[in-house]
Amino acid sequence: MSKIDVSAAYDAAQKVVQTHRRVSSFLRPGMKLPEIDSFVARTLEDLGCKSCFREYPWPHGQGPKFPSYSCLSVNNCIVHGTAGYYPHPMQAGDVLKVDIGVWRNGWIGDAGWTYVFGEMSPAIRKLTDCGKESLRRGVLELRPGNQFIDWARTVQNYVEVECGLHLVRGLGGHGIFDHRTGKPSLHTEPFVSNVTKVDGGWREAYMPCLPGELLAVEPMLFLASGKVFERPGKQTSLKEWPIYTEDDTVAVHYEHDVLITENGPRVLTEGMEELVDVIQV
Repeated sequence: MSKIDVSAAYDAAQKVVQTHRRVSSFLRPGMKLPEIDSFVARTLEDLGCKSCFREYPWPHGQGPKFPSYSCLSVNNCIVHGTAGYYPHPMQAGDVLKVDIGVWRNGWIGDAGWTYVFGEMSPAIRKLTDCGKESLRRGVLELRPGNQFIDWARTVQNYVEVECGLHLVRGLGGHGIFDHRTGKPSLHTEPFVSNVTKVDGGWREAYMPCLPGELLAVEPMLFLASGKVFERPGKQTSLKEWPIYTEDDTVAVHYEHDVLITENGPRVLTEGMEELVDVIQV
C-alpha cells in the first residue's frame, strides 16, 4: 500500500472540523442556503483550503458539475443539496445536513454533520442520536483482522434492529486516498456500504481492513423505507445533484474521516461530536 502522510491528512481533516465549528456558530433562523454556502467559501479561504465539491464532475461526465462550495441538504434531501436547490429560509423544525470537503496541501478532508433548528421532536432526536451512535460503533469495526462487512453489520444492526430506523440504500462511504495512483482522491475504492446486502453486489464486503486505508464513512438514515430518488414527483432527463427520500421523510447524515492503523481506527475528524448542532430559534 502507498504510504499516507498522516500529519497532512490529519491537517486537512481538522480544517473541515474547524469549518464546521464556524458554521455552527454562524447558523441562524432566516438564513438561506446561498448565504450559508458563501460563508463556507469565505471560511475555507481564510483557513487556506479549497472546496473539494465546487465544480466536482458528475459521474461519467453526463450531468452538471457541482455548483456549490458545500453540500447543503434540508429535511427530505439526504445528501448533495446545492446552494440553489432550496429557496426557503431556515426555520424552526428544519434539519440541515452540511457536508464539507477540502483540499489542503494536496490532501483531502471530508465530513458531514446534521444541524437542527429549534427544539427537536422525539422522532428527530431519535434519528440524530442513532445516527451519531451508529457512526461511533461502526468506526470501532474498522481495524485490522476485520472486513468491511463488519462495519456494515454493526451499523445496520444498530440502526435497523436496535433503533427501528432505516438506512439509505445505494449510498455509502468511500476511500479518499487512491493506492493505485498514490494520491488523494475524493471518491475512490473501497465503497463502504452501510448495509450488508447491496443491489448488484458489494465486491469490497469481504476485503480486509488493512493499515493505510483512508476512508470517509457516513451513515445516512431516516424514518421510513430507505429508498431514494433524485427529483421528488418528477421524471426528467435533466440530472440534478440533490438526492431525496422517496417518501418525503426527514433524513440525517453523519460522516468521519478514518485512517486504519495497525492499532485500529484513528478518527482524523475528531471533534465533530462536540459541535453545537442544535441551532436556537
